[in-house]
Amino acid sequence: MKKVFTHENRMILFNLKNLLQAEGIETVVVNEFAAGGVGDLAAFDTWPELWVEDDSRFAQAQAIVQDVMHNQEQQDWYCRGCQEKNDAAFQVCWKCGRAFE
Repeated sequence: MKKVFTHENRMILFNLKNLLQAEGIETVVVNEFAAGGVGDLAAFDTWPELWVEDDSRFAQAQAIVQDVMHNQEQQDWYCRGCQEKNDAAFQVCWKCGRAFE
């Protein structure tokens, strides 16, 4: 297993997890509930981490993560299914799960 991403915001991390899963890349979230350890541990050490189970898929997962994180500067978009406004970082509608088109 290799760590592909970590972030203080669980929503961003789980969005990436869902995107990788949609590509057939199995992942594991580590430190999901470690935030309560802040004070005894450094804050950065308690951030949730996204790990790729199959090392041979790491490069593909890393490319997807980098692409999504790089595209955060783009504009928000509206889902064609439910008309919900989504942040540019999301490739899947947070409300109905429809992929960005």
